[in-house]
Amino acid sequence: MSLVKLVDPVTVEELGRVHFIGIGGAGMSGIARILLKRGVRVTGSDARSSEMITELRELGATVHIGHAASHIRDVDTVVVSTAIRDSNPELGEALKQGLRIIPRAAALASVMAGRTAVAIAGTHGKTTTTSMLTVALQKCGADPSYCVGGQLVTTGLGADDGQGRTFVAEADESDGSFLMLAPDIAVITNVEADHLDNYGDPRAVHDSFARFADRVGSLLVVCADDPGAAELVRRAAERGLRVKTYGVQGEDYRLSDVRPDGFGTVFRIEGRGEVRLAVPGAHNALNAAAAIAVADELGLPFEEIRDGLGAFTGAKRRFEAKGEAGGIAVFDSYAHHPTELTADLRAARDVVASYSGSGRVIAVFQPHLYSRTRFFADEFGQALGLADEAIVLDVYGAREDPEPGVSGAMVAERIPLPPERVAYAPDRATVPALIAARARPGDIVLTMGAGDVTELGPQIVARLS
Repeated sequence: MSLVKLVDPVTVEELGRVHFIGIGGAGMSGIARILLKRGVRVTGSDARSSEMITELRELGATVHIGHAASHIRDVDTVVVSTAIRDSNPELGEALKQGLRIIPRAAALASVMAGRTAVAIAGTHGKTTTTSMLTVALQKCGADPSYCVGGQLVTTGLGADDGQGRTFVAEADESDGSFLMLAPDIAVITNVEADHLDNYGDPRAVHDSFARFADRVGSLLVVCADDPGAAELVRRAAERGLRVKTYGVQGEDYRLSDVRPDGFGTVFRIEGRGEVRLAVPGAHNALNAAAAIAVADELGLPFEEIRDGLGAFTGAKRRFEAKGEAGGIAVFDSYAHHPTELTADLRAARDVVASYSGSGRVIAVFQPHLYSRTRFFADEFGQALGLADEAIVLDVYGAREDPEPGVSGAMVAERIPLPPERVAYAPDRATVPALIAARARPGDIVLTMGAGDVTELGPQIVARLS
């Protein structure tokens, strides 16, 4: 996959009748849902059926399972996900008919137009920060529209069209398409090397975020604790953009006294007060501070936003509880970058310390993409060393073809734990039995990865039962 071609967004009215190739994806289905609620005729296709596709059909979409050129009929605009290859027959037919073909981000820009647009960007923390802000605004009665790269636990939805003036969206940098957005307010949580299969080198990643910051219209909110994000402050200020910083080193929203509290986290925003979250980890205190900064700009009282953040119970696949059996708790996380693994494993340690103090953390990690595994094998190994025991699956290739010599074993052999506490499990079906043999009461099991490792949580709970 290469960086997508940037196109100028058009209005929802100009989109006309819209067909989504890969409509079942988290981002694609969310935009389709919003368009349906605005009265747009939507069709689409996907490789397999899902609960999300069922919901879209109930809203009036025509969705085909499987891809065929015949599905492109009475269509004005075709929206393509980054997972779609050039050989897709529907894409070929759209080109043949000379239809407007746009990436997901351009469609997102279209549905955000006319609202106070808030975009949450960053290498990590986008989904959680977007979700936190959305839930907090909902609790304040602001009724925002939103589009998240996951599902809110509170609503079970990843997107909806609210009646308020604010539109909160996750801005995906993976393919550079976030450069099609021109938000009024933007958050940049952090800037690190990732998606190097697209960008080639870390500098190109940083340059892309700098270009994104250049597109912000009113306010840029930046995490001062992250060197890559903090690098953007001077450039934004030089062009006259207002900038607010947050974090332990933040100038405007300074965090202090960050500490675990059972399964949650407590921290203070200096000059404002204490915030109590129902989700674990110091990284979530940072995410919440970003949400507070945006809510301030929108004119909402700190006390209401604080209470709204306290009501946030998480997003699907973000340290999501999957069940407990025999005194062993099982959680699932979308973490697929070394920094994300590090944050979640530290949060798991906080939870264990708050509850039993003697429990262990058992990590089950599925590397995502062959290129990412090759680039970050050493860093993945070091991150997994924070666990007491680690099980590594084989690579989930997603859009990539296998690479000779690249496998989960590359990661497993780099974990700095005694050999008896590390296992490479290329057959995913063996993992529940491996956990049952290793786990004991008081332990936490955390499955991590952006692939189908998420299916293991319920299987592990069943085996432990």
